[in-house]
Amino acid sequence: MKVVFLGTGTSTGIPIIGCHCAVCESKDPKDKRTRTSIYVEQEGTKLVVDTGPDFRAQMLREGIEDIDAVLFTHAHKDHIAGLDDVRPINYLQKKVIDVYANEFTTERLKAEYPYIFGSSYPGIPLINLNLIGTENFQVRSIHVIPLEGMHGKMPVLGFRFGSFSYITDVNFIAEKELEKIKGSKVFVIDALHHKHHYSHFTLEEALEVVKKVNADTTYLIHMSHFMGMHQEVEKDLPQNVHLSYDGLTLNI
Repeated sequence: MKVVFLGTGTSTGIPIIGCHCAVCESKDPKDKRTRTSIYVEQEGTKLVVDTGPDFRAQMLREGIEDIDAVLFTHAHKDHIAGLDDVRPINYLQKKVIDVYANEFTTERLKAEYPYIFGSSYPGIPLINLNLIGTENFQVRSIHVIPLEGMHGKMPVLGFRFGSFSYITDVNFIAEKELEKIKGSKVFVIDALHHKHHYSHFTLEEALEVVKKVNADTTYLIHMSHFMGMHQEVEKDLPQNVHLSYDGLTLNI
């Protein structure tokens, strides 16, 4: 399995417009964090988790020209705003894109993109919308185990693909959901920054979850500029825990 971290930042992206902090002005490419998304490829199946507002630029940056499916974690704008950019894949690759989302996210997608789901206008994205819940499902050759967490008061979905588990935008994961993650070789979890937040794990809180899951390797994602500079934070993390960064590629 190949996993590419397309984006690793929080909703504003980093650098933030108008901010002159050390992280936003850093010259280290690992401190440039576009909105959170990953690309997964296994046995010929290619999918992305979330299409944020940077989706087009991320795909171009990584040289990814084709996907079969999009899996959505939840309906916040920084995770759905790039859906329209699947159109070139529709026409150049001559395919319809399968989209998987829970009921709430499905309704928000229809509200955000009425021209996709409510019209026959020529040139619209060609999408096959699939409603999912907490039951396992199949995306072509990839078996998917949904992982439910809470983003404040909003239920969100993470996903396990084989030995890789991914969940972002959460500040609570129930024990029964953690059981689904245990045994993963690689675990990805959000860690916004260091101070309490009403809908995201802090670094300290994320590290407590990391201990429970006990994956071989963990990567932190969805980080704000308040997390600090990549090189400085990285050296203080446990040996098997790392900050992710845009363009990080794993072969699992």
